[in-house]
Amino acid sequence: MVVKMVIGKYRIGLRTLKTAIAVMCCIIFFHITHRGSPMVATLAAVFALREDMSTTMSFGKSRILGNTIGGISGILYYLCLLNLPNQSIGEIFLVPFFVLVTITISIRLKNEKGIIGGVSTLLFLCFSIPKTSSFTYAIDRVIDTFIGTLFAILWNYLIKSPLEDKEETLEEKKEQLAIKKREVASLEEEIDSMEKNIPADTPLD
Repeated sequence: MVVKMVIGKYRIGLRTLKTAIAVMCCIIFFHITHRGSPMVATLAAVFALREDMSTTMSFGKSRILGNTIGGISGILYYLCLLNLPNQSIGEIFLVPFFVLVTITISIRLKNEKGIIGGVSTLLFLCFSIPKTSSFTYAIDRVIDTFIGTLFAILWNYLIKSPLEDKEETLEEKKEQLAIKKREVASLEEEIDSMEKNIPADTPLD
């Protein structure tokens, strides 16, 4: 049975509900730990939470790797910017350069799925870090993406989609069918062996 809520003409599915819960957990966590704005973590949770656990894990890994590449690029951009006399000119040339670097490294690591997330992280760091902040601010924002992704994985693990149960049942049936086929093949081989050992002049009833 598919879990859903219907309010008038609007349907609230299980994935929608889990996404909202993951976002709420990020906000609560940030309030408790006084980490500041939970914007990056909540966005990461929304991006990472997929239809089922396996897809979420796959997308989560790509997201984390992409965000790491984008975060490192953002930190390097920030350090380069601090050493330039004209930061406006530096921004014009350095941001496109590090976008290129982020995409190229992602492709080299075969993480095409994480390109958008990585570039988004880079651009967020480039245009949101106060010029007076230290590079630890950028590191904290990368950690925020990990927090959001982990909450998405956690809730997809705790609340399984009915489709996952159907997939597991189907896999079990396929495995049972494969076992039966092997048993039948073994019996056929045994019958063939017995028939070969029967003398040709043996009278049949």
